[in-house]
Amino acid sequence: MRILLAVACIAALGAQPRHGERPQRMIIRGATVVEGNGTPAQGPVDILIENGLIASVGRVQSQAGDVEIEAKGKYVLPGFINLHGHLHNERAGAYMDPNYVLKLWLACGITTVRDVGSPLQQAIDVRAKGEKGEIAAPRLFIYPMLGRVRNPEVAARRVQEIKSAGADGMKIVGAWRDTLRAAVTTAHQLGLPVAVHIGVEETRAGDAIEQRVRSIEHWYGIPDAAIPGGVQNFPSSYNYLNEADRFRYAGRLWREADWDRLMKVFDAMIANGVAWDPTLEIYEASRDLQRAQTQPWFRDYLHPVLYDYFKPNLENHGSYFLSWSSTDEAYWKENYQIWMRAVREFGRRGGLIGIGEDAGYIYQMYGFGFIRNLELHQEAGFHPLQIVQQATSNGARILGQENKLGRVRAGWAADMLIVNGNPLEDFKVLYPYPANAGVKPGVEWTIKGGIPYSVPQLMEEIKTMVAKASRAK
Repeated sequence: MRILLAVACIAALGAQPRHGERPQRMIIRGATVVEGNGTPAQGPVDILIENGLIASVGRVQSQAGDVEIEAKGKYVLPGFINLHGHLHNERAGAYMDPNYVLKLWLACGITTVRDVGSPLQQAIDVRAKGEKGEIAAPRLFIYPMLGRVRNPEVAARRVQEIKSAGADGMKIVGAWRDTLRAAVTTAHQLGLPVAVHIGVEETRAGDAIEQRVRSIEHWYGIPDAAIPGGVQNFPSSYNYLNEADRFRYAGRLWREADWDRLMKVFDAMIANGVAWDPTLEIYEASRDLQRAQTQPWFRDYLHPVLYDYFKPNLENHGSYFLSWSSTDEAYWKENYQIWMRAVREFGRRGGLIGIGEDAGYIYQMYGFGFIRNLELHQEAGFHPLQIVQQATSNGARILGQENKLGRVRAGWAADMLIVNGNPLEDFKVLYPYPANAGVKPGVEWTIKGGIPYSVPQLMEEIKTMVAKASRAK
């Protein structure tokens, strides 16, 4: 009799979800939900999804869905928003299937990516395939590079071309002051948001702030703007185009910034609506190279093309670990302490912080690097609820999508992840590893626009892809 009752109860529920297929009506039952706006978790609640949107968050009760997921004891978070992604299809000229990148992002709970710098048409083509359901992919916001333009009039025309081609925004790297002003002024006129990567160059944080860019990436230019005298204490042999020099002495930058001057920079960023995407994880190898080189998921999931790219080689951007010493790591450890204190203070003062990974460089894998950022933001002193907010609704604000993305709320896109375990207690449960070693992955399902993706299946597909590429070498 008990067996018959159990069968009857199962029959009353909707069918199990099918990987990569969007049902018209899906119910997630009994979940503990973290909305993504900084408020505490609540549950158990049911989430009703209809036609790719969240219809309700509460008690659906006896209503049935076409598809149902039992989430008792599980956590549901908004889909993560990666503000600094690279849709690579090659490394150092060697082809790498972009589906490798896309599936890793989904497997790590990333449902939205701001692609900063991919070739425009390539990114547009991938986005179109994802929107049609032809490939498994997060939603993409495309920010192509302005390029190394040195003429203000040419810069303005380039911005117009980027807008006409269908870009969502623009990334600027290495601009002179007059070129930056011309480009950002034109971008504002066209409604094109701008993300700025500032290097050791004429423009610094003050220029980006004055132009009211949408976000500053990494941290270049921010401590530079707070150095008394305005120039870091470079040795006479320093060569910026030699990345061993560049990154060695980047590890000695934050110690030269004056804290009071830095607070003025932060206050100006906040007053002018400039967000900060610090990408804390991407330089972590500089403070602990051995840890970076021996991450456990490399064995099964590191693409051989990426493996080759990571090897020390000054011809490959970010592969600068030639004669890297304990002294370099000691400086970088101090650099991180000051940098993390600065990020925490920026947030405490009301600054808008998002999370991006910049993976594909410096021993960081796509998706895994994003999750590592969550751990590093916790190390910096943020509460886990703040960190989830930074990874979700803050990212939506930076994208100008705060009324559509980044929250588990009725009317928002059905972007979410279903997690075995409590990520507010341990962000490590979010890593999709090991996927097939008798241990359930943390993220069981990633749902993008109402399409459920099985994380174990994604990881098995990635593992097969990596093995095939390795045999073909």
